[in-house]
Amino acid sequence: MEQRALGKSGIQVSEIGFGAWAIGGDAWGPVEDAASLRAMERALELGVNFIDTADVYGNGHSETLVAQVIKNRRDQIIVATKGGLMGHHRDPNGEPVYDRPEKIISAFGDSLRRLGTDYIDVYFDHIWWNTPRETEAFLTAFAQLKQEGRVRAVGVSTDDFAYVQAFNQGGTLDVVQLDYSLLNRTAEQHILPYCLDRGIGVVVRGPLRMGMLTGKFTADTRFPEGDVRHNWPQEDWYRAQLDQVQQLRSLASPDRPLGEVALRFVLNHPAVSVAIPGGKTPEQVEQNVRASTRTLLTDDDLQLIESVTARKPT
Repeated sequence: MEQRALGKSGIQVSEIGFGAWAIGGDAWGPVEDAASLRAMERALELGVNFIDTADVYGNGHSETLVAQVIKNRRDQIIVATKGGLMGHHRDPNGEPVYDRPEKIISAFGDSLRRLGTDYIDVYFDHIWWNTPRETEAFLTAFAQLKQEGRVRAVGVSTDDFAYVQAFNQGGTLDVVQLDYSLLNRTAEQHILPYCLDRGIGVVVRGPLRMGMLTGKFTADTRFPEGDVRHNWPQEDWYRAQLDQVQQLRSLASPDRPLGEVALRFVLNHPAVSVAIPGGKTPEQVEQNVRASTRTLLTDDDLQLIESVTARKPT
């Protein structure tokens, strides 16, 4: 497993991490805790040292599962979690909920207890829109938590370039978490160059486009109630992106699945520190980790990718 610098934070991370949203059990279809724990254990065996979770994933359940895996080896694992959505109305036009630093520090303390640790390596603001009162509250809370030594690095999870700039107004932003994949290359326009120029670490969520880039979905695929993808088959963009996936299938081979190509593409960008595909089973983890050990994409691969995906993404 290759490791990379998480920007200028001084933290070294495996280039493939473990995204722990799905194991929360409330957004990605059926999942068993025992399988989730085995998946994380397998990831660590294969050299993954970065686990990304959030307080809102499964209403804290994801964090409690992560706690079981990091126990007795806390110093070997880089733990990232997020705050700001637990109990939030999630309405950019509504009144700010996390409008005081005390609220953020309280939510942070709740995450510490669920994770069974006394510090967090990377703590993210999980509010993806810029409400000035909440943004200032997070910036103040982050400064305090870093000064107290309870957080090593701070960041924001957003795809909004203006919000990234607002969060970095004092040059104190360490990490950005954003959506980036073969099917969504928007970040290449502004955020990735900005982060690369300023030494801001980049954590990529959605590198497999929530499973689409594994090549296993079709127009007939149906997702269960409670799955965040439940309504996808009725959306025009879904059918358009299925067409793109079909055009990309020639990049795959028996010893190089399409998902591996998709992860390798994300890791090719020099601004990217770590990609965090989800994994609910050890087998899924093994497939993800292969992208760190396989050969790089060829010029012909990149030319085909450009011809299929360089259009304005959605």
